[in-house]
Amino acid sequence: MSSVASDRAAGAEVFGPHAAPISLFINGKVHTAPADPATTLVEFLREALGLTGTKIGCDRGACSACTVWLDGEVAASCMTLVFDVRERKITTIEGLARNGELHPVQRAFIEHDALQCGFCTPGMVMSCAHLVDKNPDCTLADVQTAISGHLCRCGAYPNIFKATLAAARGEPST
Repeated sequence: MSSVASDRAAGAEVFGPHAAPISLFINGKVHTAPADPATTLVEFLREALGLTGTKIGCDRGACSACTVWLDGEVAASCMTLVFDVRERKITTIEGLARNGELHPVQRAFIEHDALQCGFCTPGMVMSCAHLVDKNPDCTLADVQTAISGHLCRCGAYPNIFKATLAAARGEPST
């Protein structure tokens, strides 16, 4: 008996080879669209749902431009199959603001000019916001560790550090 046949016999849900509808809880809402089993989360977000804030940089988990939160933890969405996150709470850069107010890290990135081309910015913001939310007393070393997997080709790191620490300290926007 093939593995697909044995999975079906065991009652396991089998997908493929064609696209099937999938529903995900993203940014507080359920979104449904078809996806084939090889679709990554970042592809689904961008192509099926039009949530283009999450970027595809390296497409192999090395640059972190695709960072999202899965159940409140940072994750590389280019390394995550969409069918593997069906029961998870997903937050993208589009869902970080609350009630029309930017997250403190988003505001601080603007205030401290913590971006240049902006391509890495959504992933950086997601990791930095996670750090600030989990550890408001974070240090420069904590920020450096939080973004250690991120690649900013423009070299905006000094302002990213300043912005994140300002957000952690609760410095008001000017």
